[in-house]
Amino acid sequence: QVQLVESGGGLVQAGDSLRLSCAGSGRTFDNYAMGWFRQAPGKEREFVSAINWSGSITYYTDAVKGRFTITRDNAKNTMYLQMNSLKPEDTAIYYCCSAGRYGTGSQIRDNEDVAYWGKGTLVTVAS
Repeated sequence: QVQLVESGGGLVQAGDSLRLSCAGSGRTFDNYAMGWFRQAPGKEREFVSAINWSGSITYYTDAVKGRFTITRDNAKNTMYLQMNSLKPEDTAIYYCCSAGRYGTGSQIRDNEDVAYWGKGTLVTVAS
């Protein structure tokens, strides 16, 4: 059974940093791209960032470029999202995901091939 478990969310002040983790099991995740989406209250789920199998290719939505960094440690089956200079508009439930087919991660960016989802971790940024 494939599982993705997020951790690291919490309540922070604007300008603070958080690092989210996504631990995978039940699959050889290092063969597949992974990524992060988020869903703010009253809004649709949106793409945040994606990374290819090796970590050599990354994608970010414009709203987080320069502030968030996605990485992965395939030896630990874990992906990370380092979030710096957090803003109140970053408040959301953050979900990690994994692609179903081999690819660069663009298929996650375009929400075309997301095979597995975690249950999410809440990030709240107070102003």
